[in-house]
Amino acid sequence: MRAARLSVVTAVAMVTALTAVTACTSKSGDEDGERVIAVTATDSKCETSKKEISAGHVELAIENKGSKVTEVYILFPDDRVVSERENIGPGTKQRVTAEVKAGTYEIACKPGMKGDGIRQDLKVTGGTAAKRDPRLDKAVAAYRSYAQAQADETLPKVATFVAAVKAGDLEAAKKAYAPSRIGWERTEPVAESFGDIDPKVDVRADGLEAGQKWTGWHRLEKALWQDKKIGAEEKTLADQLVTDLTDWQKRVGKAEITPTSMANGAKELLDEVATGKVTGEEERYSHTDLVDFKANVEGAQKSYELLKPVAQENDPALVTELDKQFAALNALLDAYRPNATSYEFTSYDKVGAADRKKLSDGVNALAEPLSKLAAAVAK
Repeated sequence: MRAARLSVVTAVAMVTALTAVTACTSKSGDEDGERVIAVTATDSKCETSKKEISAGHVELAIENKGSKVTEVYILFPDDRVVSERENIGPGTKQRVTAEVKAGTYEIACKPGMKGDGIRQDLKVTGGTAAKRDPRLDKAVAAYRSYAQAQADETLPKVATFVAAVKAGDLEAAKKAYAPSRIGWERTEPVAESFGDIDPKVDVRADGLEAGQKWTGWHRLEKALWQDKKIGAEEKTLADQLVTDLTDWQKRVGKAEITPTSMANGAKELLDEVATGKVTGEEERYSHTDLVDFKANVEGAQKSYELLKPVAQENDPALVTELDKQFAALNALLDAYRPNATSYEFTSYDKVGAADRKKLSDGVNALAEPLSKLAAAVAK
């Protein structure tokens, strides 16, 4: 679930926990460099220092001068996401490295993390993108295969979940719910890059836009755990979930994937954990948050491991720190399941405040160095 689907109140509450990450990511680089576009976001404006740049790596130096939490995107003309950074708190700065080919784009700021955003045109000139280490081409190909495999493996699990819903079998549907989401959670940034699929399948009630009908996993989650009933509408929504996820499966192979989008996607997955799973808001009815939590970490780690050979060469200290923090966070999660291969985690409503704080600290300790991965592979 895109972090933008959180309530704004919750997002504001989480900004404090993420401030350390923001502070670190805002210090690197040259504010006035030729490959840097300064983005100043307010509650009513999105100002950019450049309207044109040549193809290659570009860095957004973002400053939120507004009173609302915001997001900043680089978008294709059809609203597919090139790169993004979410949960940028008032008065904070963040930097995002992306790779762009020649063409037309938009930079969008979304104050309050809602709506289409305030947009500025960006023209990218030149016929070639950034020169790339051949190892990174292999990493992209491997990640594309991984994302497709996750989508392919998700559909049968969703079919099991949907069959139980349509049969009116409440307990079987509950059992099949969390496993049906694992592949999605591992590769969520790819799904979100299309723009239109995530709101259909993974939105929560407090993330609905005006006039939007609530569909997808979380609508069914509410029916199973809170309402404790499966009616005709739920059975129709279950069929719609299959349709929407089949669309996702068919489109994964066409996703725009670059080394920097892989690295930024890994960071986005950690932000998903920090702003949804650790708070217990993602799976507020089923309390299966730790399953999603683990899947997000696995997806982030997959991207990192594929990019690691180049990152090791360019920034060995960063790799040492990432290895350490991934191991530490995985160890924390292992304490909540019977063995390292099980996805039967402790119900999150049984996890106390002190333990949630430990998990939050573990996420933030990993998110800070992970925010530097894109810059490391772009050197």
